[in-house]
Amino acid sequence: MKDYKNTEAPETTVTFDKTKIEEPTHNIYKAIAIMSKRASQINDDLKHELVDKLEEFATFNDSLEEVFENKEQIEVSRFYERLPKPTAMAVKEWLDGEIYYRTPEEDSNNETLD
Repeated sequence: MKDYKNTEAPETTVTFDKTKIEEPTHNIYKAIAIMSKRASQINDDLKHELVDKLEEFATFNDSLEEVFENKEQIEVSRFYERLPKPTAMAVKEWLDGEIYYRTPEEDSNNETLD
């Protein structure tokens, strides 16, 4: 799993050059679909990571009267809230050439018959 904590993705909305986005695939729709799938993967990774960390603070108590605010748990949650959005991370990875993708058409053209 990639370390998303040290990402240089922007935390706010940024306008990108359309030609740079579509350059690797020569098709803006294909590029957006690839980035969308990557953003979903990043979101799933972050969600699992957050749930795992929050489970460390879980107390299994049958009494509803005893609810404590755990400052460490709140800080962990705030840290994840401040991270750039998964879509921003995916766009950054795309522009940096860090996303591997393939298309079924290319795979079928590369097959050889013996």
